[in-house]
Amino acid sequence: MSLEARDAASQDGARQYWHTEDDCALDAQALACVLTPLLQQGASVLIELRGTLGAGKTTFTRHLLRALGVEGRIKSPSYAVVEPYEPQGLPVWHFDFYRFVDPREWEDAGFRDIFAGPGLKVVEWPDKAGGLLPAADLLMDLDTDAQGARQVVLRTHTTQGNDILSALLSVGVTSRSTKA
Repeated sequence: MSLEARDAASQDGARQYWHTEDDCALDAQALACVLTPLLQQGASVLIELRGTLGAGKTTFTRHLLRALGVEGRIKSPSYAVVEPYEPQGLPVWHFDFYRFVDPREWEDAGFRDIFAGPGLKVVEWPDKAGGLLPAADLLMDLDTDAQGARQVVLRTHTTQGNDILSALLSVGVTSRSTKA
C-alpha cells in the first residue's frame, strides 16, 4: 500500500461490511495474525470499539480473543469492567466502560499502569473514560444497517496503528467493503 493510500485510510477510514458472523470471525482472525507478532515482541496495542448497543463490539472481541488462543468462556466485562486473559503467554485485557458515570472512575480503578504496559487492550465504550486513555492504535466504528449487516470503519491514530491497518489491508480485510 502506498503511503498516500495508507494515510487516506487512516484519516477517512477503511470501510467494510460484515454480512454474516463468519465475516466478523474472519476479520478477527486476520487481526489476530497481525497482532500476535507485535504482542510477542512486547508491544502495547490499544483498540477502541465504538458503536451503539448491539452493534457487535463484544461479538468481535470474542472472535478476536478466540483467534488469539483464548479457550473456555469469554465473559463480557460489562459488570466487572475488565476481563484479563493470557493466551499463549500474551497479556490481553478486554475493557467495557459502559457503566462509567464519571471519567474519574477510570483513574480511580488504577488502569493507568495496564495501559502504560505491554499487551493488547480492547476497549468498548472508550468515550466513557473522558479522554484519559492513550491514543488508540486502531479505532473501529461499528454500525448495524436495516438488514442486520454491520458496517465497520477502521481508523488509526498512531504510526503503529497505520502499520496494523496496512497489514490488514494487504491481507484483504476490506474484501467485503461493498454492501451486498
